[in-house]
Amino acid sequence: MTQQKNKRELSAFETYVIEKKGTEQPFTGEYCNTNSPGYYHCKRCDTPLYRSQDKFPSHCGWPSFDDEIAGAVKRAPDADGRRIEIVCNACGGHLGHVFEGEGFTAKNLRHCVNSISLVFRAAENQPKAVALFASGCFWGTEYHFAKVPGVLATTVGFAGGHVEHPSYKQVCTGTTGHLECVEVTYNPSQVNFEQLCKLFFETHDFTQTDGQGPDIGPQYLSAVFLQNENERQIAEELIRELTVKGFRVATELRQNAHFWHAEEYHQKYYFHQAKTPYCHIYRKIF
Repeated sequence: MTQQKNKRELSAFETYVIEKKGTEQPFTGEYCNTNSPGYYHCKRCDTPLYRSQDKFPSHCGWPSFDDEIAGAVKRAPDADGRRIEIVCNACGGHLGHVFEGEGFTAKNLRHCVNSISLVFRAAENQPKAVALFASGCFWGTEYHFAKVPGVLATTVGFAGGHVEHPSYKQVCTGTTGHLECVEVTYNPSQVNFEQLCKLFFETHDFTQTDGQGPDIGPQYLSAVFLQNENERQIAEELIRELTVKGFRVATELRQNAHFWHAEEYHQKYYFHQAKTPYCHIYRKIF
C-alpha cells in the first residue's frame, strides 16, 4: 500500500468517489471522450493504471478500458454482491467496476472508470501546441476545453496584466489588468486552433462588453491571446463570419501575454466539485 504521505489531498467530491465508493454522473467526466496518447494514473497516489491505447468508446458515460497495466488494478466483489469493483492496487482508491462478455472489443472486457479517480499524463513524444482563451469565469471555460479529444491539458490562470504572480484575490479587484484565462495544450494532429476557437465562441456570450453573464468586471472580458499570424487570420475570419450572421462581436484579439497559473483550488474546479457551468452553455453557431 502507498504510504499516507504520498497520497494527494482530495476535494469533497473526490473523497466521495475515491474513498466512499461513489459514482460521478454519466457523461460529465473530464476523460469521457479523450483519445490522446499517454497514461491514466490514480488520482490519489499517482500510480499508472491504464494506457491510452486500451481506452475505447463504449458510449456508457464513463471512460472505458479493455485492459489495465499489469498488477495496477485490484478486483473485489462489490458490496451489493452484483458487480465486481475495481480499485487502485497501490492505495485502494475506488475506480469503478469491471464487466465481461459485452462484446465491445476483442478482449470482451470493460473497465468502467470514474474520470474523477484518474489523472491523465500525456506522452512526451507527441506534437504539442498551446492556445490561450479568456471568456469570463475560467472555471466554465476550462470545463468545455478539457473534454475535447486531442486536448492534452488545461490550466486556469491570468494573462494581460501588469502585476507579476497575481493572486485570484488581486485579479478580482479589477485593477491588475489581467483577464481570467485558460491555457489549452493540444495535439495539433488531433484538433486544430480553428476548432478550438469555434468552441470558444460557442460556449460564451462573445457580444457582452462588460464581463460574462453575471460576472461583471474587466477580468471577465472575452479575448483570444494570439501566438502567431496564422492564429490571427483564423480568429479574424471567424469574427467576420459571426458578423455576417448578425452578431456584434466584443471579443478582443490580443498579442500573446505571459500566463500566470491560478491557485490549485481553481484547477479543474467543476470536475472536482461535480458541478456544471452556470454561464458557459454550449450552443452550435458554426
